[in-house]
Amino acid sequence: MKTIELSAGTIEYEDTGEGPVLVLLHGLMMDATLWRDVIADLAADHRCVAPTLPMGAHRRAMRQDADLSLTGLAELVEEFLERLDLREVTLVGNDTGGALVQLVMRGGSERVARVVLISCDAFDNFPPGLTGRTLVATGKLPPALFGAFMQQMRLRLVRRLPIAFGWLTRRGDAATARWMRPVLRQPDIRRDTVKLLRAAAAEKDFLTDSSEWLPTFQRPALIVWASQDRVMPPEHGRRLAALLPQAELAEIDDSYTLVPLDQPERLSALVRKFTTVRQQSG
Repeated sequence: MKTIELSAGTIEYEDTGEGPVLVLLHGLMMDATLWRDVIADLAADHRCVAPTLPMGAHRRAMRQDADLSLTGLAELVEEFLERLDLREVTLVGNDTGGALVQLVMRGGSERVARVVLISCDAFDNFPPGLTGRTLVATGKLPPALFGAFMQQMRLRLVRRLPIAFGWLTRRGDAATARWMRPVLRQPDIRRDTVKLLRAAAAEKDFLTDSSEWLPTFQRPALIVWASQDRVMPPEHGRRLAALLPQAELAEIDDSYTLVPLDQPERLSALVRKFTTVRQQSG
C-alpha cells in the first residue's frame, strides 16, 4: 500500500494498472480491500486507485482535529484527487462510499468525469437499514465501551447477523473479519470510529434533498444495484437512475449490498463496458 499525507492524516491507498482512472470508495467499517477482486480484473486496462478512508477499518489514526463527518470525508476525497493530480476520473462508490460519491458530485469537482454508484446510501436511507442504524447507535458509547462491544465481531456467528454484515454480503466473511482488526486492536482507531459515527448521527439528513440536485449532474452515471439487497432498497437504484440525466441502470442477482465481494466479475464487466463506451464517445 502507498501512503499520502493529507489534512486529516496519513491515508493508505492502492494504485495499480494503467489506463482510464478509477477511484474506488468503500463504506463504513471497511477498507480498500473491498475492491481487491475487482481491481485484479480491471487493472489490466484501467488505473485503479483505492484509498482506505478513515471509516473504521483504517490502520493509521487521524489527527485529533480531523473532520471525520461524511461531509469532511467527501472533502478529503477531493483533496486526495487533487494531491494525486487525478483527472477525468470515474468515481466509484459502494455502500456509504456511494454517499461520499454523491457529496463529491454535488460539489461539482471538475476532476470527476463520470460516476458509478453501487448499492449505496441514498435519499432518506441513512443510516442504512438495520445494519447502519445499529452501528451508528454504538457510536454513542465511549470509545472503551465501543471497543468492548465490538469484540463480539471476532465471532463469525455475530458477524453474520443482520445487525452486522449478514445482510451486506453473502460470500465476504473473510473480508469482514479482516476489516474488524484495527478497531479491535487499536485504541486510537476506536477513537476515530466513535468520532465518525457521532458525526454521522448528527448529519443523518444530508442525502434527503438528493432529488433537488441530482438532475443537475450532467455527466455519465452508472447505477449498479443488487436486486436482492436488504439494506439498500432496489427502488432507490431505479430512482437514482431516473433522476440523473445521463444514467444507466444495471441490476445484479445473487448478491447483497457489497457487490464487489459477492459478484466481482459481473461488476467488473459492467464498469469496463461503461468506461470503454464513454471513453470512445468522449
